[in-house]
Amino acid sequence: MLEVRSLTKFFGGLGAVVELSFQVNQGEIFGLIGPNGAGKTTVFNLINGFYHPSSGNILFKGEPITHLKPSVICERGIARTFQVVKPLSRMTVLENVMTSAFLRVNSLNEAEEEALKTLEFCTLIHRKDHLAKSLTIGDRKRLEIARALATRPQLILLDETAAGLNPAELDQAIDLIRKIRHQGITILIVEHIMKVIMSISDRIHAINYGQTIAEGTPQEVANNKAVIEAYLGEAYA
Repeated sequence: MLEVRSLTKFFGGLGAVVELSFQVNQGEIFGLIGPNGAGKTTVFNLINGFYHPSSGNILFKGEPITHLKPSVICERGIARTFQVVKPLSRMTVLENVMTSAFLRVNSLNEAEEEALKTLEFCTLIHRKDHLAKSLTIGDRKRLEIARALATRPQLILLDETAAGLNPAELDQAIDLIRKIRHQGITILIVEHIMKVIMSISDRIHAINYGQTIAEGTPQEVANNKAVIEAYLGEAYA
């Protein structure tokens, strides 16, 4: 579904992403991991058009999307969440999701119907009339996902969805991600919390300094010497 080919992004003389290549298959949960500063969010920003690459290509369902605008890429079927959630704070939860639904529908009634259905799916329906700024961090994370889902994506990019959650909320986040996959939506996820990424991913791609260091099943990546060294240091590897 998604193919990243020799993707490179320089900021001045700094190579944030260097010759990165991977493929995400339709229907899978594909994890992207790496220590802080490895370039993970930069990869997301390149995929959804926030940044343009210095070189390399990105293909979605076989078609190049490398230099398209974020709005066009979303229309093509790629949605994303953000590491730092920023809902429309003075609008209600329902109104937040309705704004996203307008990508696919043309009337207020259709947008409300789509938003209500999405909030029910994300177990946020009981918060629909609350102002977004009043939500807890756990509910804000789910609202972020609901806003992305309301665009009816075929591929969703989840950027640290579990960050800041307590143990009970972590379990809820894992359940929600699995539910999204069961809806037929392909998932590319960046996550630091190993409990999440190792329990839900079909395959994991590990990067450091913007370059690939490993790819494989969660078990293979967890036991990879280069991955252990990148996270814990050479002594542990």
